Amino acid sequence: MNSPLWSNVVSELTPYVPGEQPKGEGLIKLNTNENPYGPSPKVISAIAAVLNDSLRLYPDPTALQLRETIANYYRLIPEQVFVGNGSDEVLAFVFQGLLAHGKPIIFPDISYSFYPVYCQLYGIEYQTIALDDALRIQAEDYISPLLPKIGGIIFPNPNAPTSRLLPLDEIEKIVAAHPAIVVVIDEAYIDFGGETAIPLIARYPNVLITQSLSKSRALAGLRVGLALGHPALIEALVRIKDSFNSYPLDRLALAGAKAAFEDHDYFSSICARIIEARSALTEALQQRGFEVLPSGANFLFVQHPQNAGLTLYQGLRAHHVIVRHFNKPRISEYLRITVGTPAENSALLAALDLLLTA
Repeated sequence: MNSPLWSNVVSELTPYVPGEQPKGEGLIKLNTNENPYGPSPKVISAIAAVLNDSLRLYPDPTALQLRETIANYYRLIPEQVFVGNGSDEVLAFVFQGLLAHGKPIIFPDISYSFYPVYCQLYGIEYQTIALDDALRIQAEDYISPLLPKIGGIIFPNPNAPTSRLLPLDEIEKIVAAHPAIVVVIDEAYIDFGGETAIPLIARYPNVLITQSLSKSRALAGLRVGLALGHPALIEALVRIKDSFNSYPLDRLALAGAKAAFEDHDYFSSICARIIEARSALTEALQQRGFEVLPSGANFLFVQHPQNAGLTLYQGLRAHHVIVRHFNKPRISEYLRITVGTPAENSALLAALDLLLTA
């Protein structure tokens, strides 16, 4: 559908396509990288505690208590912390407030597919940098003297959907080589075994880290994201927020997110369980002939030399197992599989055994 009432921006947009949220029962849902375990019981209690008459009042527009909690957790100050309605909103503000300089920005050719959507929405030029043949980000490609004048750099670490980590020393090379532009590291999956770039904030005023509570803290339904960086970068995001919506986090989200950061033991325990399950699932898939990229995330990126990715995706769906398939150049033969509970992973493997022996 198109309408003459639409603006040119809307008419020309190719929107982001989120992972399917199937409505049927009895499905094994391994397609959107949700945490297979529920949030901390302390989160549930904190949310229940604010289900009262206070809901008639607006939440704190500065989210000060949550920002103080996050700052203490990462040994920062509140002025270095920004929070928003999911990391996607935070990233939208980043594109508007820190990357729109009238010059192209760069990011990997295989990466989070929201990046080109934001560029299209906000009129930002971009160029993609090809991953190498092993689907890795190479720092040298981002510091090459052959690069044009650019307005910013953004990439996920671990990268999505490829799951591969870029070591911190390689990230620092990129940040140090571009002191006059913002380098954004999107750390949605960093808690599953990666090394965060947060220590770079103390040395580089041009680095910004974004994170999400949707994955490692099992709060995809609460919609909380954050950015960490120099106070000047954070102030830019606040200015965008207060020009858009001064209250992006409601009272329930503020209370639940604060409790999630305070219950470090629970957070550590479920991350450890997912990392252990990831290792076991990797081995099991390799035994079945799959090529599995090294993963630093809560998902695996895999292909099978004798079976097309789309065929496997459709076959798994027929067996009530939902994974993610990307019909895109270079990765159309891959499946992205969220690491589930041991029972869910076993169901996946059982379905694959039927497909591979058919």
